Amino acid sequence: MKLEAIDYQAPDRSERFVASLVQTGFAILTNHPISESLVNSIYQNWQTFFASEEKQDYLFHRKTQDGFYPAESAESARGHSSKDIKEYYHYYPWGQCPAALKTITANYYESALTLAVELLGWIELHSPPEVVKYFSEPLPQIMDGSEHTLLRILHYPPLTGAEDANAIRAAAHEDINLLTVLPAANEPGLQVLSKEGEWLDVSCDFNTLIINTGDMLKELSQDYFPSTTHRVVNPEGIDRSKSRISLPLFLQPRKEVVLSDRYTADSYLQERLEELGNS
Repeated sequence: MKLEAIDYQAPDRSERFVASLVQTGFAILTNHPISESLVNSIYQNWQTFFASEEKQDYLFHRKTQDGFYPAESAESARGHSSKDIKEYYHYYPWGQCPAALKTITANYYESALTLAVELLGWIELHSPPEVVKYFSEPLPQIMDGSEHTLLRILHYPPLTGAEDANAIRAAAHEDINLLTVLPAANEPGLQVLSKEGEWLDVSCDFNTLIINTGDMLKELSQDYFPSTTHRVVNPEGIDRSKSRISLPLFLQPRKEVVLSDRYTADSYLQERLEELGNS
């Protein structure tokens, strides 16, 4: 398994992108349209937020799941008993957000969402007819009117040595959603599980954008697109004293979109949230 960077400006970009997703569940884009300065600004400003007591004023709403999740409320990956070593903020355009962070966060959300919907078009274009027939409607269209795409601003704090011995920053898991759009984090740690069972480091070069397919696209495509296991490992040595900020955008379709004979998007999401203890 090898993840090769794909130039977003190249004429064969869409075909190579989809081929990478089919083969590995991941793709890496370079020369992409998301502003590096905007991502940098979010990293810096949200780092300040996580370092402040202001975050306690934005505790998450259990029903709508927008807002700040402190470390004690962090999820455990499916099949793991230890909580991940992280805190995070769930941003939706309709949800709560600190006023000083609203503009840059909204701008990033819209940029990443626009790109993600474009990528859905690439996926449909290069999927074989026997897979396209499973799509209940054109892929970009399943996003029309959706209010559930989530931007998660993740903060992995420095390690103190007092952590659960079995815990890591993000235990091995697959994403629930259709696609995840992730600019390279400000520190390394992301690893992908290859088909051979080997953990591979994913580049954190700042100009790269990491895309992976989630369980919903796997369900929608009848397993044609894999949902690949990944994790974020704990740093070692002096890097243990460093924070890590990460900005995954989880693309979610409208609730009523039919994924398969078994699930709508909403029923699938609710089942998985119950497994994670987030419902």
